[in-house]
Parts: sequence; structure tokens; C-alpha cells
Amino acid sequence: MLPSILRNGSTRASIRPVNVSRTFSTTVPAFQAHTTKLYINGEFVESSTKKWIDVRNPATQEVVTRVPEATPEELRAATSSAQEAFKEWRKSSVLTRQRIMMELQYLIRKHTDRIAKSIVYEQGKTLTDARGDVFRGLQVVEHACSIPTLMMGEKLTVAKDMDTYNIREPLGVVAGICPFNFPAMIPLWMFPMAIATGNTCIIKPSEKDPGATMILAELAAEAGVPKGVLNVVHGAVDTVNYICDEPAIQAISFVGSDQAGRHIYERGSRNGKRVQANMGAKNHGVILPDANKQHTLNQLAGAAFGAAGQRCMALSTAIFVGEAQHWLPELVERAKELKVTCGMEPGADLGPLISPQAKQRAERLIQSGVDQGAKLLLDGRGIVVPGYEKGNFVGPTVLAEVKPHMECYKEEIFAPVLVSLNAETLDDAIEIINGNPYGNGTAIFTTSGAAARRFESEIDVGQVGINVPIPVPLPMFSFTGTRGSILGDLNFYGKTGILFYTKFKTVTALWRSEDVDHAKSSVNMPTIH
Repeated sequence: MLPSILRNGSTRASIRPVNVSRTFSTTVPAFQAHTTKLYINGEFVESSTKKWIDVRNPATQEVVTRVPEATPEELRAATSSAQEAFKEWRKSSVLTRQRIMMELQYLIRKHTDRIAKSIVYEQGKTLTDARGDVFRGLQVVEHACSIPTLMMGEKLTVAKDMDTYNIREPLGVVAGICPFNFPAMIPLWMFPMAIATGNTCIIKPSEKDPGATMILAELAAEAGVPKGVLNVVHGAVDTVNYICDEPAIQAISFVGSDQAGRHIYERGSRNGKRVQANMGAKNHGVILPDANKQHTLNQLAGAAFGAAGQRCMALSTAIFVGEAQHWLPELVERAKELKVTCGMEPGADLGPLISPQAKQRAERLIQSGVDQGAKLLLDGRGIVVPGYEKGNFVGPTVLAEVKPHMECYKEEIFAPVLVSLNAETLDDAIEIINGNPYGNGTAIFTTSGAAARRFESEIDVGQVGINVPIPVPLPMFSFTGTRGSILGDLNFYGKTGILFYTKFKTVTALWRSEDVDHAKSSVNMPTIH
């Protein structure tokens, strides 16, 4: 039986999705604050909690919505709903799940702008970047449409009339804990692959920008995802700890900060769960003097400052080798041309940071670089955007002559700040990167195939770009960050994503050809010849 919260009173009539399709003004947009609901057993449920978290538009500080910290009863209701739904969902055919994924990708494509505008309001991205957020998640859903092939097992005839084969089976109830910086993409890394493989799923979006996930839940229901197969809960530490501790939850996918990732991995693993935790990064771009100068500078500016630097694959660190260090003034000029404003403004290149605290942290780390001897070539602190004076804005910032011991290098700033180091040789650059604890992504810019091949071979980083600044793999591969950037041995989406969400069952079957003629049964121990 489901808890009383689901047995009494919740109906479809209670759904009140965010009206994100309204027109944005050029100053402070009018927006009526509302409460974000839970999504449990196919219903949007108003929480009974007494603890609420304000979600503020990062460009204006206006309260967009209030997010509940789900009560223990509500969390148990979501889990019970997922457990009950799993009993039938696990038996659904892979073709049924494929058709739902195909419908879901169509609906996401149809509602891309609706989701993107929600992201602009709650997270602060530019509208163009928010559309990209949705699109990169959509690609994972499209890949999930090939689930019949992805779920295939193996079979071998091992003896006369005897076959051994394995079957992929779902784990049960799984959970996803999402970060603020990709409100659409990261949930779409998680729940489509989870439910396409036959699991049921509980998603906890970031309490800072839950709107995109709520729209995706609505679209999933419209696509045909049965009640209870997908549930959305909200909250902070208590909700995370519930997910780590609840025995019915078999696996946890997490993307976010180092501190939270280590906590979730350790606590979840202690409780016998599979955990994949993508955490921090310090991504380096190596610029050789033979690189195509104009292409490289354009790529660096976009990768360092795009999304206001709030992405784990941002190319936040440049290592200029030899004479290439003389290109820095031109990079600064490109950075100065970028437009910093509210994400819905025409021509916006950078929006605000997610919170005043994120802005204060970034400004502190910039100052630490100056205090420790770095040269501040471009200072984005103190920027004021007309009409958005209360926004959490930090403009493009460039720190040069940074050393590996400096705090601005060791910390992931998560802001539009490029720290620049110098190296005499490619070997020196490789040594710097391999000495850093993170292994999420790196890139090299060169016209030398030999240099690129050497870099690819010797670098100890999971995702490598060659003249590509942000080498995030397409979903037929996997997101293969390594070392300090991930805990757990199975990465997101692609082949390893399927492995994470499934378990193998191996069957050995004997169908004796003699039995066709109704031969006498044998009571001897079977042997393999």
C-alpha cells in the first residue's frame, strides 16, 4: 500500500506548472512567486513541510519560487511509489520503454524554449546557453531510444545441447542528485537511462533551480511514463541523507561539489549502494606556439567565460607554451568584447552567477591571486549591469603568471575567470596537468599531429580535446572523468551508464535432444564434455 499522502487528495487538477513562456521584459521581469511541488506517483503534490527555500532570479534577486524540504513521510511516499511501480515496470518490454523514450525526446524538443526560459529565470544562463543545456540532455534521451540494442546480452553454446547466456536486469529503485549548473542536462543524464533500463527513479534537483526538472517530469508523464516510475523530491542535506540511507534505493547518481560528492559516495557505499559521483575539476588548455592563433583564442574565450564559467568542463586554466604566452593581450581584448547582462537580453554572452555567495567567493579567489603574485590583466569584479543592479554579475577576468601553489589555481573558481600559467615545453605543461588532483577534461591546441598524439598518450585525464576546448563526449560514448573528478568506477551514460543501471544474470540451460523422443530421464550428475 502507498502511504496516506498518496491515497488522499492528490489529483491532476493540482498541477500548476511554472508559466515560463511569458514574455521577458528588458528590465526586471514581472513574475509571480509560487511554490514548487513534489512529483510523487504521477501527481504534483503540495508539500506539507514547514521548511522552505527561496529560489531567486540571479539577475534581480526576485523570488521566483519556494522549494520545500520534503518531509520524511513525503520521502517515504516517493520511495514506496517507486517500489510499487517497479513490480510491473521491470516486466515491461524493452520495445515499450523504447517507444516512451522516443515520445519523450519529441516532447523535449517541442518544449525546449519553455525549459530554457525556466533555466534563465532560476539559474541565470543566457537563453542560447540554456537551450544548449536542454539539447545536450536531449541527446542522451535520443541515445536511450536505442535501448533494445544497449540491453542485449551474450550467448554461447558451451556443450552439446547446453547454452550459457547472460541477461541484463534492472536494479530496482535508483536515485539521482543533481547540481544547479545544468538544470536540464544532468537530470537527463540520469532518469532516462535509469527508466529505459527498467528501473524506477527518484530525482532530487538542485534546490536552487528545480523548474526544469519539474517540466521534464510533466513531459515524461505525457510521454507515457507510468505513475511511480519517476518521482521528484526536493530538499537539502536531510533529503540527500535519506537517499543515502534508504535501503530500498539501490544506486545513486550524483553531480556536484567535492564535499557533497565525497559525503554521498562514502555514506551511500557504506549502505551497500552503487554510487557514481562526478565532482570538481580544473581543466587545462595547452596552447602551443604552432596553433592556429585566431581559432585558439576564440575557443579559449568561449570555453573559459561561457556559462559564466559555471560548468565542470569549463576550460578555466590555460598553459601557454613558449612564445604562445605573447597571445594573452589579444585574448584579453576578446574577453572585453563579451556582453555581460541578464540572460534574456539580446546579445547576452554571460549571465550572472547563481548566488551572491558564489559571486563573493569568486571575487575572493581573484583577489587571492593578486595577493600571491599573479598579474590581473582583466578584472571583472564590481561590474554593474543597468537595470539589473542587484544581479550576481562577475565579468570576464584574466589572471596571468599564475603558479601551481596559488589558491586561485588550486581551487575550482566556478566563475568567468581564466588563470594562465606559462611553460617552456610541452613536457612541462603535461607535468603541471598530471600533478593536479583532478582529471575531468583537458585540451591541446596545435597543428602538430605528433605533439597531439604525445599529449593524448601521456596525459592522465579522462577526456581529451585536440583543438576542441570542451571535449564532452556524445552519449554513444561515456562521460569519462577520472582521478579526483569522480568516485565510483562506472561513468555516466554511454556503455558504462548501462552497466551502472543494470546487473547481469547468467543462465546455463540444458535442453537434451534425446528428450524430444521422450528418452528415460538420467539421475546422474550432469557433466560438461
